[in-house]
Amino acid sequence: MSGTQLTVTLSGGGADDARAVVRALEGTFGAPDELPADDNATVHMATFAGGTDASPADGAGAGAERLSAPVTVTVQGTPEAVRRASDTLTRAFTARDDGAASGDQEQERQLLLVP
Repeated sequence: MSGTQLTVTLSGGGADDARAVVRALEGTFGAPDELPADDNATVHMATFAGGTDASPADGAGAGAERLSAPVTVTVQGTPEAVRRASDTLTRAFTARDDGAASGDQEQERQLLLVP
C-alpha cells in the first residue's frame, strides 16, 4: 500500500526501547526495513514501506513492551499513515502529543513515550 509509507525517528532511551516502539508498529504497518540495532546510537530510524490489513485495534499494542526511559518519536508520512502510527503508539504506550506539522502531501507528528 503506497499510502502507508512511514518513517520513524526515535531518540532517548536505548536500542531496546527503539526496538520496542518499532515492534509496536509492526501490527499496523508490517515489518520495517530493519530493526534498530546499534546500541551506541543516540538516534534510531525505521522505515515501513507497506502495510497490513489489520487496524490498530487488531492486536497492535497487545503485550506491549515497557520502556526503560522516555523516548521521543517522530513519525513522518502520509496523513493516514501518521494518524495510524499515532493511534497505535498511544494505545501501546503512555504518550504525550508534542505537535504536528503538515505539508502538501506529508505530515509529521512528534510524540513523547514514557515508561
